[in-house]
Amino acid sequence: MNEEGEEGVAKSTQLSQSSQAPSFLRRLAGQSVHKAGLLPDQTEIQKRIAEVSRGTKHYENEKRRDKEWTERINKILERRDELLRTADIPRVEAKVDKIFAEMEAKRDLTQSIVHVDMDAFYANVEMLYNPDLAGKPFAVVGLGIVTTASYEARKYGARSGMPEFVAKALCKDLLIVPVDYKRVGEQSRKVMLVLRDYDPNMYIAGCDEAYLNLTTYLTDHNMKVEDCVQQLRDRVHKETGLTASAGIAPNVMLAKICSDRNKPNGQFHLPFNREDVLKFIHELPVRKVPYIGRVGERVLESIGIKTVGDIAKERAIIHLMPRRFAVDFLFSTYLGLGMSKLQSAQREERKSVGASRTFRPVDTEQAIWQKLEYIASLLERDLEAEGWTGKTVTLTFKLDTFQVFTRMKSFSRWISKKEDLFKIGKELLKPELPLRIRLLGLRVSNMKDLRAPEDQGIKKYFHSESEKDASGSPSKKKRKVEPEPEQRIHDVDSGTESATETIKDEETQEEEGEEPEHESQDSPVSLDLQICPICGREMRCNNATLNEHVDWCLSKGTIMDATSLRNDNVFSNSASAKGKGKRKAPG
Repeated sequence: MNEEGEEGVAKSTQLSQSSQAPSFLRRLAGQSVHKAGLLPDQTEIQKRIAEVSRGTKHYENEKRRDKEWTERINKILERRDELLRTADIPRVEAKVDKIFAEMEAKRDLTQSIVHVDMDAFYANVEMLYNPDLAGKPFAVVGLGIVTTASYEARKYGARSGMPEFVAKALCKDLLIVPVDYKRVGEQSRKVMLVLRDYDPNMYIAGCDEAYLNLTTYLTDHNMKVEDCVQQLRDRVHKETGLTASAGIAPNVMLAKICSDRNKPNGQFHLPFNREDVLKFIHELPVRKVPYIGRVGERVLESIGIKTVGDIAKERAIIHLMPRRFAVDFLFSTYLGLGMSKLQSAQREERKSVGASRTFRPVDTEQAIWQKLEYIASLLERDLEAEGWTGKTVTLTFKLDTFQVFTRMKSFSRWISKKEDLFKIGKELLKPELPLRIRLLGLRVSNMKDLRAPEDQGIKKYFHSESEKDASGSPSKKKRKVEPEPEQRIHDVDSGTESATETIKDEETQEEEGEEPEHESQDSPVSLDLQICPICGREMRCNNATLNEHVDWCLSKGTIMDATSLRNDNVFSNSASAKGKGKRKAPG
């Protein structure tokens, strides 16, 4: 065989091996690999998913992302090995033990937190209207993606977030039912009305789940928590015909985990004492922890952490690498600590209002503009109905390759009308064409509350005491603001993984987890007050500076706050570099 032939065989073998790597197979299987009703061993199902997906754009995108994360994890391991050689590990461990003791002192076991999660919600809603589906493997599908699979279908590996053609390949007798959002919305409202009787301040986490604090209700009605939750679930079933599962625990994180323990149509009560909490949490695989997704799981496993109890063994490395790991989150998880006080979202906490739609891929300008105009009309409706306007508009678009990009622009005037939103979105997107797009979204931030009294809301920012001197006049003291960077693109990939690369961190800043600050040569008085749509921080800056700050926020992993999506933000998804650069535009 000649050299070219041997090289071709080598590349083919390498490609085959990378496509069969456990990390890639697990990634390709999607986020919902721990859904109730799925087989414990997913190995063969994962191989089948890879087989039927091969050659699709989704397959190629996932392979690309898996390769990127392999490279990033190798850098993390190189940095870890360097720290193990140079750092005083016993001293660091002793320091972390003191942190554990301080955190332990704040443990609260007095609150009865319950997470209520509807069972296979979309599927069970459909069975209310079509009882013949009962006992059959079926999937509720929207735009070619499974929203929910029945428990019978899950036995074959079908699950939410999976392409329809993959679900059909796994389960040959799978029935496809189109999603009916009106039905889902009606049943969701009925469920929430029941739950609100038990906790008026409950936190609604989605159309099919909510967190409740039953402490006051239990006292007022002299009930045991198990009996109260059983009553609550019985009422939901009586008034909707749907079943719900519930987790009872002393905090939100534990309640979320417990609600999955006895699904479907069950409840699990974790005893409210430190010993039982620690035993329960330490035995859990890290993927069972809320907000640890497929990337987080892989990163943790790379440093030897497979269960929550393993966090203690690697506590020194976690502490020494704060830009790679969410230190406070992981340490709190190890101790089984979490939020125990619930409060429904307050109006003043609202950071943005957005609208987006997924559709079958389009590539002509006419089709793209039609979709964009429709989304602008939806956003105008929501802004008007909720009483908001804003100065920053963010465009999000997902390509048919499943890559997601954002563009942002800020203005000195308030924006809320469809015409303005459409025009701005078109201006941001047009330079990137031609593209083949499957999702478009618009979001308004840096907002003003139109329902707030005159002396509140956005005006307080322009007349705050911090901007006045002792005489009451505006202060001329310079303030530190963000650096003025080149215009850059934020590639946040599909779902929750940020592919944004930071390009400005010095070594010390990278390890200490600090945002670099720079003295601006511009006068702060000449800059508009902006609010980051990701973290809510206020600053006087121009559009380019705001974009740079948002880029930094995205690289920290706080994309979840902007997108309301789920998992992998627990870990820093940024790859650091020491030069300056500019990301390529899509296409």
